[in-house]
Amino acid sequence: MVEQNRLVQEFISLVQVDSESKFETEISKVLTQKFSELGLKVEEDDSASKIGHGAGNLICTLDATDNSSFIPELLFTSHMDTVAPGKAIKPQIGDDGYIRSDGTTILGSDDKAGIAVMFEAIRILKEQNIPHGQIQFIITVGEEVGLKGSRSMDPKWITAQYGFALDSNGSIGDIATAAPGRAEIAITFQGKSAHAGVNPEDGISAIQVASKAVSKMTLGRIDSETTANIGSFSGIGPLNVVCDKVTLEAEARSIVQPKLEKQIESMRQACETAAKEAGTTCEFNSEIVYVSYMHDDSSPVVQLASRAMKTMGLTSRTFHSGGGSDANIFNGLGVPTVNLAVGYNEIHTTKENIAISDLVKTAELVVAIIKESTKGL
Repeated sequence: MVEQNRLVQEFISLVQVDSESKFETEISKVLTQKFSELGLKVEEDDSASKIGHGAGNLICTLDATDNSSFIPELLFTSHMDTVAPGKAIKPQIGDDGYIRSDGTTILGSDDKAGIAVMFEAIRILKEQNIPHGQIQFIITVGEEVGLKGSRSMDPKWITAQYGFALDSNGSIGDIATAAPGRAEIAITFQGKSAHAGVNPEDGISAIQVASKAVSKMTLGRIDSETTANIGSFSGIGPLNVVCDKVTLEAEARSIVQPKLEKQIESMRQACETAAKEAGTTCEFNSEIVYVSYMHDDSSPVVQLASRAMKTMGLTSRTFHSGGGSDANIFNGLGVPTVNLAVGYNEIHTTKENIAISDLVKTAELVVAIIKESTKGL
């Protein structure tokens, strides 16, 4: 069913187009042409102007061949941007059946594997005259720098009822049914400068205040569903002056939204208490940049994927992810979405690799999901 050589050559072609985050112009042009040549309607939203990237999100629509009311409209999503170093990628096919870069760059299977699979699935649908409902293929920008593309997308673009992100590590058959919401936190502690040798007692060390605040926080693994981390701590000044300003950058994550909000509040209280005890102030700003999602194994979107996997002889496995993806955003926009494993390994490193067999299986899975959807939910 899948033409392996065609799929591999598609993937190799895509990863050779430079597309580090913020610089998606060229890959967007390539994808627009390819989707258009396959007969899809291709539209670009206005995300580029909102977030300062080289392109906006692409919304590519494959018209239904069967408009039966019981067939749900589906959404498949991947992102076109990659992390650095992602320029002048030279993919290599190993004797072991894996594709890698030459070792000086990433490979870009995160997430051009998902895009290559989409193209192969569309070709199979057309060549084999497989009936299907309307399908949206949404290719986002800026995913690797905080889901910026999907976060800036207007909900008006999305008409699908169920979604599948092709953007998770793991074995083919793994389904990320939950992922945490994430808050970004910026904290500024105000101290009071004084000469560190002559009259330090007249000063208030912002470094000490911030340190006490951090010591009051519960960080790291809070519980099985919640984490928190201080990413940076900055208080720079002369050695002979009591430091009067410190800034911290932090994050908190939880699969359960109330737990995320509780963690943020506990970190706020730790900061405000430490500042009050020192007779000074702090500024605490937090933003939930994307919400959590969670589906149980009986939910329709999970069941659809599981049934499709069964037809392929695969055993489905559901799990809770510790990281966010565009699936978080689409769930937040009202489209039940899960993230499917595509088999890539050691992503964001120069050792990144993917098995050709996993590319093939993922393409087969996308087609199987589409076929299964025509039976209703």
